[in-house]
Amino acid sequence: MTPECVQDYPRPPALEPVAERIQVWLGGKRIVDTDRALRVLETHHAPTYYLPRDAIGATLTPAKGSSFCEWKGAARYWTLEAGGTVAPRCAWDYPSPTPRFAELRDHLAIYAHAMDEVRVGGEVVTPQPGNLYGGWVTSNLTGRIKGAPGTEGW
Repeated sequence: MTPECVQDYPRPPALEPVAERIQVWLGGKRIVDTDRALRVLETHHAPTYYLPRDAIGATLTPAKGSSFCEWKGAARYWTLEAGGTVAPRCAWDYPSPTPRFAELRDHLAIYAHAMDEVRVGGEVVTPQPGNLYGGWVTSNLTGRIKGAPGTEGW
C-alpha cells in the first residue's frame, strides 16, 4: 500500500473505491472476502471501510440506537453473528446517505475491534484508537490519528 498521512486527508471527507481485497473473520469464519469495498478518508482519521452488504456472510440483526454524521446523514446499527459468536452493535450503515455519499447505500462499516480479525490487502488491521470511531489502521498510515482520550475534539 502507498504511504498516506492522515493529516492530508480532506475535510469534508472523500469517498473512494478500495483497490485491496478486504477480509473479515468472526466466530472463526471468514464472513467477508471482497474487492468491492469503499472507504471514507477524513482528516486525522484512519480510513473507514464500507463493505457491500451482499458480501457479508453473517447474520445481521438491527441493533438499538442511531447516530448522525454531518457529511453522510443518519446511521443505523447492526449486530453480526457467525460461527456461534455474536458481536453486538458492531456495524453501521447509511440507508439514505446524502447525495455526496450516495455510493454508501447498501454498504456496512464494521468495527475491527469486534471481529476476530480484519485484513486489508492481506495486512491485519488495528482498530482506530478509542471506542467512537470505526477506522482501520494499517502500516502505511502516518500522522496523528484521533480517537484516543484527549483527541476526540480536534
